[in-house]
Amino acid sequence: MSIDRRALVSRHSVEVTEIDGRSPLSVGNGELCFTVDVTGLQTFPDRYPVGSRDGSPDGTLLGTQAQWGWHSVPAGDDGAGFRLEDVLITYDTPRGPVPYADMTGSIGAGGDRTDSPAELWLRSNPHRLDLGRIGLELLDDDGRPHPVGPGDLGGVRQVLDLWHGVVDSEYTLRGDTVRVRTVCHPNADVVAVRIVSDAVRAGRLAVRMAFPYGSERWHDAADWTRPDAHRTTLRPVDGGWLIDRELDASRYTVAVGVAAGLEVTQVGEHRLRATGDTATLDLVVGFAPSGAVGELTPSPAFDDVLAAAAAHWPDFWSGGGAVHLAGSTDERAAELERRTVLSQYLTAVNCAGSMPPQETGLVCNSWRGRFHLEMHWWHAAHFALWGRPELLARGLRWYQSALEAARATAKLQGYAGARWPKQVGPDGRESPSPIGAFLIWQQPHPIHLAELLYRAAPGPDVVEEFAGIVFETAEFMADFPVPTANGFQLGPPVIPAQESYGSIRARATNPTFELAYWYWALETAQLWRERAGLARHERWSTVAAGLARPHVRDGVYTAIDVEPYTIRTDHPSMLCGLGFLPETPVIDPRIMRATLHDVLADWNWQSTWGWDYPVIAMTAARLGEPDLAVAALARPAEKNVFLPNGHNRQTPSLPLYLPGNGGLLAAVALMAAGWDGAPTGAAPGFPDDGRWTVEAEGLVPAP
Repeated sequence: MSIDRRALVSRHSVEVTEIDGRSPLSVGNGELCFTVDVTGLQTFPDRYPVGSRDGSPDGTLLGTQAQWGWHSVPAGDDGAGFRLEDVLITYDTPRGPVPYADMTGSIGAGGDRTDSPAELWLRSNPHRLDLGRIGLELLDDDGRPHPVGPGDLGGVRQVLDLWHGVVDSEYTLRGDTVRVRTVCHPNADVVAVRIVSDAVRAGRLAVRMAFPYGSERWHDAADWTRPDAHRTTLRPVDGGWLIDRELDASRYTVAVGVAAGLEVTQVGEHRLRATGDTATLDLVVGFAPSGAVGELTPSPAFDDVLAAAAAHWPDFWSGGGAVHLAGSTDERAAELERRTVLSQYLTAVNCAGSMPPQETGLVCNSWRGRFHLEMHWWHAAHFALWGRPELLARGLRWYQSALEAARATAKLQGYAGARWPKQVGPDGRESPSPIGAFLIWQQPHPIHLAELLYRAAPGPDVVEEFAGIVFETAEFMADFPVPTANGFQLGPPVIPAQESYGSIRARATNPTFELAYWYWALETAQLWRERAGLARHERWSTVAAGLARPHVRDGVYTAIDVEPYTIRTDHPSMLCGLGFLPETPVIDPRIMRATLHDVLADWNWQSTWGWDYPVIAMTAARLGEPDLAVAALARPAEKNVFLPNGHNRQTPSLPLYLPGNGGLLAAVALMAAGWDGAPTGAAPGFPDDGRWTVEAEGLVPAP
């Protein structure tokens, strides 16, 4: 190892000197994330708002979320709930009638949808919970609380120490100096906070904890308007206190560990207060489903949590891959390196858990906290490419738990194997959608992710654990295409990764990217059969070899092979056919080069998303145009902004977008480590113009 990893990481630690409502800092471990404002806690949630689609505030970026933290409101007049079967709509397809979880709601003049109660409930439940809000409050001489306001702060200096995974915050609060250290345990859902201030000893400063009801809103994971709908009960136990939470059928427990001088009292129906009688207040808070509360007792001390993080994060940064660009003279190099380092931290905190993450991770809700399987590759593929396959394996195992639901979907529609849905919760149940039900590009992802995992950690154990997922996925993929005179056809109905074709889903066919992905994934599944000691599957080979070829018009690939062929908005997903994927017989590199330049000429960049820029970069790199690859990653565009905290912001209603971070890491890994068949030499995806010095180690070449 030649790169000074600590120097590389530490120069990109984040420093904050004022409230930046778009760019809070987080600590976490992939299973739990705690996001804080400049106080080191969640004192000013209203100053970190998330904008709803109508422009009004809808939630906050200061969340406390866990992979296991979900809730459903009672459904239907009798509380019996709704079933997906209640909203299925049958489509005529080349193989006969097939039911889809479409939505029948209409769109009014104001742009609002009118959907049935069943459709709304099934899209909104279960939703991810905000487990609790922890912030500072001021107390007067009589012990009465007063909210802390931004105007009460001065001299703010906050640092996210990436090397140790700690947020250090220092400021004055109405003349008192306050120092706060915030850290998350790397292997337990425990947040530890140390507050040092004479204001604590004097009884002027306390910590408030508040607990909301679950919310069905698009962003807001916390509903503070329904105090009668849930229960919060504090009880002392040996070693601290337990806070029992009851929200309909959801139960979880919050444990507060004992510390010198600490006292916890319940001061409201869903509010608690922690006070201390010395200048140091240690607050160690653990979260767990009620059945797992034993994992939280006894709670570790603050110093134990700090020591665990101080051991974990240097190991994280010292292992796996690293890319060092500091010797470069290109003006874009420093920012690219910053984005790369911060994206590794953010994806480890938000995307390395036991489920595929939602697009806003564990910071705040989007799509009510439900995760999108077509985005799983963008969240997690880079872990394998950066030499951290164990982090990819965590989320990939979730497909085992969802396999029966995916098989049931395929069987309901008359197909073999397992059909993976688009928008889901932990149970794997599909959400009704006029778009999501018709996407298919998520289907090959488990094969792709399993292959990347195997390349990073080859061995029989990986094959044994994930071969079943690969084979069931391939079974559906071989059964879904329809034989025609021009080859096996995808759709209709179908919507490509470029979702601009929803209105013609009933007649759309043969999206370019999906045809290439179908071929590559089926052939890769055959490799897995060989690794498992099985013969190649004849049907899979027949379908892969016989797939229709993508449509070409005016010398470039179109998105689909029927009118309007290509709409120049949203994702330029045709480019994924070579770049995201290696070269296959389905794609002609000369036509793909023309398609790349055609996209760059006049695409509607305002309509793109954060992962589109890594798509362009990977395509350009594989086609031998590294200047365009770097230009894509550095392109000045609204959806390609990376905030001071490293998050890829999209819009006020999508204030962070982790597929953009994961996509960046996948592209940088490919450009720095190369790919099968890449030109010889170091960093084949970066320009060889004397302005780039790329040191890379620990990366795994892409397929």
